Amino acid sequence: MNSSTATQTSFWSLIRAGHLLEERLESSLSEVGLSAAKYGALHHLVQAKEPLSLSDLAAKVACVRSNITQLVDRLESDGLVRRISDPEDRRSVRAEVTPLGKERHAAGSERVGAIQKEFAQALSDSDRDALERALALVKK
Repeated sequence: MNSSTATQTSFWSLIRAGHLLEERLESSLSEVGLSAAKYGALHHLVQAKEPLSLSDLAAKVACVRSNITQLVDRLESDGLVRRISDPEDRRSVRAEVTPLGKERHAAGSERVGAIQKEFAQALSDSDRDALERALALVKK
């Protein structure tokens, strides 16, 4: 196998591994009534410890405003967040996590933590170093 072929194989292997890890995460979170997107939004709301404008939440979740509106619609429908008026701007609303949302976030955090721990335990030090180098190249 030449260098170019090996690089391509490694590239696709890394992408496949990411997809498999994402599938495991989605499957585990679905057992507590969440998706990765819902968990991510709840995580940012819980971490903020205060309601966030949809624009701020969209920035934290790294998605466009129309997508965050749909995500908050689904979270609100599930009883995990509620929209409240923005005291500083009557035209704007904020998303506030509900007590049920905090419970689901905690359950999701347990699932995420278990997957992270299992993944970390499966990597040797040299594997971890190689993965960090590969990810650093992708971030450039």
